[in-house]
This record gives sequence, structure tokens and C-alpha cells, in this order.
Amino acid sequence: MEIDIIGDIHGCYQEFEELTKKLGYSWKNGLPVHPDGRLLGFVGDLTDRGPASIKVIEVVHDLWEKGLAYYAPGNHCNKLYRWFLGNNVQVTHGLETTVAELEQLENRDFKRIKKKFITLYEQSPLYQMLDNRQLIIAHAGIREQDIGKFTAKVKTFVLYGDITGEKHADGSPVRRDWAKHYRGQSWIIYGHTPTREVRQIHRTANIDTGAVFGGKLTAFRYPEKTIVSVPSAMPYVPEKFRAFDS
Repeated sequence: MEIDIIGDIHGCYQEFEELTKKLGYSWKNGLPVHPDGRLLGFVGDLTDRGPASIKVIEVVHDLWEKGLAYYAPGNHCNKLYRWFLGNNVQVTHGLETTVAELEQLENRDFKRIKKKFITLYEQSPLYQMLDNRQLIIAHAGIREQDIGKFTAKVKTFVLYGDITGEKHADGSPVRRDWAKHYRGQSWIIYGHTPTREVRQIHRTANIDTGAVFGGKLTAFRYPEKTIVSVPSAMPYVPEKFRAFDS
């Protein structure tokens, strides 16, 4: 299996297009298609905070529908899904930018985007197990013993990480460093926590390099296990990036 897995896009459509072109994908029919049949993978958080969430939804849905991409939802995807269902969610932490875009649409276009996103979300698994489970795409990661499980507890971990229930001074959740203790044979490719550079440790790779915070948008190429990035055009927000112990 040959796949290029892209980190948290968060509405950064321009960077997404640039990255796929750098990876060798052609956009001649409005979708990134690789001449050698490589596929794309997405670690979730397609929307929120960035300028073009709707365009990202459309492209990822259309790729997925054609069998050209694998998608695993992130916590922002989960929140947008619940918003589309009419649940009482707080329109904050970036969702407000996506909602503002959606509210500009004609009713017919709103319904079309809503249907595309709900279909993509509902028909994709919580995390992807690919290449005979040698490759896992999970938004915030997954513990070795939980691969193959889909309980409520696993869902919380996959969407939000190994949260303790405590909060940092800025209100963000305290998360344990699960990757440091991972010893499995499967490669786990994830995002969720922005870091300045890709963090690879024990067959895990965090590829959220903070595109929406002025960092980079990054892809992990499998089976090559190489990294390709493009710089972000967004303003740089240094306090959003986390440093890990090695």
C-alpha cells in the first residue's frame, strides 16, 4: 500500500493544494490524483480556524467517495458533525469560522455540504487500520492494546488524546505522552497536538505541524516513512506549539 497521510488541515486549503502538488498529485480535474495510484490519508480536523474549511470538506469527501482517500475524524470533525445534527455545541475554538463560512452559503449549497460532511463522517471508522494493521491512522493516537476496539473510552482517547481531566493555565487539557510508552509493531500516524517538527518515536509519528498556527502542513509517506511539508501562510502563533521530551 502506498499512501500519503496529511496532518490537521484546519481549513488551510491553499497549503493542502500546495502539499499535494509537492507530493506529485495532479489537480487537472479538480481533485488531487497521483499518476502512480498513491492514495491520500487524513488524520482528521479538516475544518475550523483556517480560511477555507468548506473547500477542504468538498475535496476530502469527493476523494473518499471515489476510493482515493482514507479519512479518520478528529475532535473538530466530531464537533462539526454534532453541530450539523442540531446538537447544542459551543460555537467556539475555531468552529465559529466554519459556521461563518456555512452561513454565507445559499440554502441549497448548505444542504449539499452538510450531506457531504455527514456522509463522510458517518461512513468512516473512528480510526483506520490499513496494510494488515501495519498502519493505523488515528486522530490523537491510540494505545497498542486498543487497536481493533471501538468502545466509548477508546473513542475519547482517539479524538482527544490521553487526557487527564486537568487543565493547563490557558484552559487547554493536560495530556499524557502516550507515544513515549508505545511499543507496538503497527505504525501509528496521528495529529491533534501541534509541534514545530514531526515527532517520530517508537513507530508513531505526530504529523500535526500547526498549519493553521503558521507552522507547516505535513504529509507522512508510507511505506517510505518519509516526511514532506510546505510552509503555512497563516500568522505564526508560537504559544500553540507543544514541545515533547524525547
